[in-house]
Amino acid sequence: MSLATAFFGVWPYIALTIFLVGHFWRWRYDQFGWTTRTSELMEKRWLMWGSPIFHVGVLLVVLGHALGLLVPPSATAALGLSEHGYHMMALSAGLVAGAVLVVGFVILLVRRFVTKARFRIVTRRADILMYVLVAVAAAAGLSATLGLGISTGAYDYRSTVSVWFRSVFAFNPNVDLMASAPWIFQVHAVAAFALIAVWPFTRLVHLWSIPLGYLVRPPIVYHTPAR
Repeated sequence: MSLATAFFGVWPYIALTIFLVGHFWRWRYDQFGWTTRTSELMEKRWLMWGSPIFHVGVLLVVLGHALGLLVPPSATAALGLSEHGYHMMALSAGLVAGAVLVVGFVILLVRRFVTKARFRIVTRRADILMYVLVAVAAAAGLSATLGLGISTGAYDYRSTVSVWFRSVFAFNPNVDLMASAPWIFQVHAVAAFALIAVWPFTRLVHLWSIPLGYLVRPPIVYHTPAR
């Protein structure tokens, strides 16, 4: 088996399998650990800024990747968006999303590893690995956006990386397309699937615990106690 096949034909399925089985195991045997393990009681000022910025950055990055990886060029062309227009939009939106994510991420890292020593005591090894993978994926993604001239079409990832990504979920991975992509895209892809693999064993599981019930539950009425 070649390295290309291992990384781009096998590794995505291993990562996705770990993602699914890991979530099932975590929910079945570690429900009390299914939490962000928030450290708000230890410090609020840095968290008040870092957490919202990071979460907004993640949302923007996910939406940008959904457009770039899942939407084929024919769909954007049907909407009247030229390839040059798309690349300009991808460059500007990608830089903004990446910058927002990095700023929030750096604030949270400084808060956890610099401001107070006791934060390090409550930080698990799986979370440290998650931080490393987020950093590698973000650095590779921003480097690909800045260094390969996406705005000028110097490298058309939509005809290679995007097609490979869709082929993975079609259970027919086109390894050759990803193997021919620039190495920075390869690093970005491998790190992203590694992040998917460690997801169930980190604080990222809190994504699936969004309290949507708060939107439909009856209002809580507070009464002033009688004197």
